[in-house]
Amino acid sequence: MNDLGVPVAEPPTDGISALRFASNSNLLLASSWDGNVHLYDGLSGARQAVLAHGAPVLDATLDTDASTIYSGGLDNLIKRTDISTSQQTSSVIGRHDAAVKCVEWLPSRGLLASAGWDSALKLWDPRLNSQSGPVSILTLPGKAFSMSTNDTATGNTDARLVVATSGRHIEIYDIRSLGTTTSTTIPNTNTAVPGHTSRESSLKFQTRCVRCFPTGDGYAISSVEGRVGIDYFDPSENIQAKKYAFKCHRKAEMGKDVVYPVNSIAYNNVYGTFVTGGCDGVVNFWDGSNKKRLHQVHGYPTSIAATAFNNDAKILAIAASYTYERGDAEHPPDAIYLRKVATAEILPRQKTTAV
Repeated sequence: MNDLGVPVAEPPTDGISALRFASNSNLLLASSWDGNVHLYDGLSGARQAVLAHGAPVLDATLDTDASTIYSGGLDNLIKRTDISTSQQTSSVIGRHDAAVKCVEWLPSRGLLASAGWDSALKLWDPRLNSQSGPVSILTLPGKAFSMSTNDTATGNTDARLVVATSGRHIEIYDIRSLGTTTSTTIPNTNTAVPGHTSRESSLKFQTRCVRCFPTGDGYAISSVEGRVGIDYFDPSENIQAKKYAFKCHRKAEMGKDVVYPVNSIAYNNVYGTFVTGGCDGVVNFWDGSNKKRLHQVHGYPTSIAATAFNNDAKILAIAASYTYERGDAEHPPDAIYLRKVATAEILPRQKTTAV
């Protein structure tokens, strides 16, 4: 098998903004700047459907039973598409005042969270009439860049929603406190929402990605400066002493250290290890608990824009899609690779030396 994986036959025709597997199947979503959400069989790579959003799509997610897809895009709209029927009907459920950068389904609450370039975090209840508006609007300290949750369908008393914004802000919300009012006019003043904390990123440069640990006790962040930070929710001194950052996605060229943005982080739910994807066209496998690199796959034709594990961590989806880090330049076609994952590549190892 080619170590890169097998490319899907019908990839998106423009930049790939996000990848996401359903939690209960091998259905893979790929959102794209071509204005569509593409649905694939994550095992065979066959494209099953193309859902038109009508503008470049920056993110997409599924509800608990994978019957409904929510997409957010450059048109400031959040759209809902029912894929449980052959009609695959689509409707607008909400909007922001600028592009919708991130969407996350909160299964224990039955709510959708959206975060935008308008510095707003909104909570939507799809069970309400589409004219009802958001159940909550919270003000972020900057444009939303990335968002992640550790919420599960069975509920998690420590469930969090984490939003990374411009200005290196990290906003952490207790999911139990979100959307508890039907008012749409209560901006977040950093004290109005119980369980909300604000932090500064532990990395010195702009955030590209944030992802919660499957264990629920922290998150990883990546930056444009070839680094990843590991942080924890518990503010106690002994827990905060465990956080650290490490360099990655760098290479020596002509005697100089060339640094690449780290665009993507993806955890697997089986072992809790993770991968990072960078503008160097490399995917690294990491054991964050033991501070070790487990494996490396290099040779992708362009930047790694997004990555995602399926639920049993046997398949890793990788989007090789130019992210314009060098401006408007010639680049290879966008591609999605489906790569079989060997257990040895994601199995934690005993700590020996730090990364």
